[in-house]
Amino acid sequence: MNKKNILIIIYFLLMIPLKSMAQSAVNQTTNPDPVTKIEQQQVIDSISLLLNKSYIFPEVAKKMGDYILSNFKNGSYTTITNPTLFSEKLTADLQSISKDKHIQVRFNPAFIKELRESNKNPSHEELPVSLLEKWKINNYGFKEVKILDGNIGYLDLRSFGDTSFGGETAVAAMNFLSNANALIIDLRKNGGGSSEMIQLIISYLFDSEPVHLNNFYYRPTDSNTQTWTLPYVSGKRMPNVDVYVLTSKRTFSAAEEFSYDLKNLHRATIIGEVTGGGANPGGDEIATDRFTIFVPFGRAINPITKTNWEGTGVQPDIEVPADDALFTAQIKALEKLAAKESKNSNKKYSWLLTSLKAKQYPLVLKTKESENYIGKFGPRIIIYENGNLYYQPDAIRKFKMLPLEKDIFDLEDNMIRVEFKKVNNKISGITVVNVNGTTESFNKD
Repeated sequence: MNKKNILIIIYFLLMIPLKSMAQSAVNQTTNPDPVTKIEQQQVIDSISLLLNKSYIFPEVAKKMGDYILSNFKNGSYTTITNPTLFSEKLTADLQSISKDKHIQVRFNPAFIKELRESNKNPSHEELPVSLLEKWKINNYGFKEVKILDGNIGYLDLRSFGDTSFGGETAVAAMNFLSNANALIIDLRKNGGGSSEMIQLIISYLFDSEPVHLNNFYYRPTDSNTQTWTLPYVSGKRMPNVDVYVLTSKRTFSAAEEFSYDLKNLHRATIIGEVTGGGANPGGDEIATDRFTIFVPFGRAINPITKTNWEGTGVQPDIEVPADDALFTAQIKALEKLAAKESKNSNKKYSWLLTSLKAKQYPLVLKTKESENYIGKFGPRIIIYENGNLYYQPDAIRKFKMLPLEKDIFDLEDNMIRVEFKKVNNKISGITVVNVNGTTESFNKD
């Protein structure tokens, strides 16, 4: 299999979980010609041939081909003239037999034409321009890289792009995160991609001693392959940093492999929802001039479990709704970091843990309640503007106050708290508390 074919496979792996791919086909051809009965017959015959030739489970391939042919003869597709709807119906019928979510029939004439043009010169490893541009626009899957409070690294990875194009971006991202005290990798919107990118990123999470990640069996060549961590990476490794991987129902294919590998190697805590359940890699085949089918021709075989996540998905270690996964991971990371704080330290992580929990379920003060805190406290002033309280330590600076509980506030983006003192239920002063334990007290003027 040449490099071009491998990259095309990666492209379609990235697209599998997105139903919009089928819908976008309408935009590729303005007012497409309706699908005729003759074309339906051609598509079905071609799909059956391709499945029987390469699908990872031969007996299932035959059942799928027989099923759609029977449906055709029985008139199940007679009223379907829209080519996109026809492709979606074939996909649903094939998946009803195989239960394989990787199998996708698409109405894709523009891409087929572009792909054939790029294949005219077999001596060149050229790829369709639209494909390369799409990868670049999406930054090869790297959506966001940042450091959260507590020096927790965060990577929002939307796909595993090919390392030939996205390798430099991956290296830059991992080096940016290399000084983090914990690492969160967000795969909640990741639909899959390249196993080489999985290999590269995971290699940063282990030392230089190679670790066996996964095995694959490929039916067309009757061959087996193995993937291991790399003995060399550019930059700093993070073998001792706690890793948290976020998942959702949309997490699919290569993103599941990434989660499954780390879970079974006990290298990461998986947090979120059970994933989509697609473990059979493959490639997109041209069925006719207007239709393609993604044919899974491989099967993942984990070296530890001796099986994979096909049809079952990856079970998270901590199962929570996808929307709550990031918050849960931050809490777990801060709890673990706080547990390591010495008695003589400033308890930074414990402080951040309290603040984070308060932000997740914020205390909402009524206007009248907030106005009770307004006043001058020695050189410090507290004001109320646009629905928020602000702390002014001097004439220049102003910090938003976030209520932790009644009479106790965090200062936004500062490791400082303001605690209000009361006498006879009336505010008499404030104590300004720093994370290092120092305090300052001021009476209300």
